[in-house]
Amino acid sequence: MEYPILPLERPLEEAKFVARPNRFLAHVELNGVVEKAHVHDPGRLRELLYPGNRVLVSRPSRGSANRKTSLDLLFAFYNGDWILVNSALHRPISQKILSIPELSPFGEVKAVVPEVRFGTGTRFDYLLVLDQGRSCYLEVKGCTLENEVHRALFPDAPTLRGSRHLEELMEARSLGHEAALLFLILRPKARSFAPNAQCDPRFARLFWECVESGVRVFMKKIAFKKGWFVYTGDIHLEGGAP
Repeated sequence: MEYPILPLERPLEEAKFVARPNRFLAHVELNGVVEKAHVHDPGRLRELLYPGNRVLVSRPSRGSANRKTSLDLLFAFYNGDWILVNSALHRPISQKILSIPELSPFGEVKAVVPEVRFGTGTRFDYLLVLDQGRSCYLEVKGCTLENEVHRALFPDAPTLRGSRHLEELMEARSLGHEAALLFLILRPKARSFAPNAQCDPRFARLFWECVESGVRVFMKKIAFKKGWFVYTGDIHLEGGAP
C-alpha cells in the first residue's frame, strides 16, 4: 500500500555533490557554480554523499544574517530513488504519520506533545496521549543506510545521543510508562531492519535490551515521489541479541 502523507512545499534544484568539509557543510555544483549547502543530518552518509552524485537542494525561504550557506541539502540519489538526507523533516513526517489512525502504530492518538524532557535532561521527540488515559514516550530516528541484502541499518555513525535515548526509554519502562521507537526507513527498497552492531556495538546492545524491556519498535518506509513523502509499508525487525 502506498499512502501519500506530506507534500514538500519547497522548490528543489538538482545539483552535483562536490565535497563535505565538515558534518554540517557541503559543497555542491549548481548551474556550473560551486555553492555552500547546509547538511542537516549527523550521519556519515558516505554511500549517498560522494563526489559527482546527484543531489537536490533548496534555497531557504527566509534569510538569516548569521547563515553561512545559500542552500539546504535535502536529497541524494541512490539506485533510482531520492533519499532524504535532512533530519529537520523527520518531525513533520512523523507527526503526519501519527495523525493518521490507519498509519499510526498506536491507532488514534489523542494528543502529540513534542520535545518532552525526561530524566537527566534527555528530550524525547514526543509524549503521546493515547486512549483510556494512557501515554507513551516516543523517540523518532531516520534510517538512511541499507546493506547489500536490503537490510536497513541504524546508525551509520556512532551515536552517544542515540544510546542515551535508549537508556532513558528503558528507564521510562522501569517506571511503568509506555515507551517506543519509530524508525523512518528512508530507503524504499529495504526489506528488514536491524541495529548496526558493526558501526556502534553499544547502541546495538542497548537496542536489544530495549526490546527485551518492553520498548516497542516500529519501522515505516518513506519514499519521495513527485513532490510527496509517501508511506510505502512497514518492515520487520531482523535478528536478535547475540
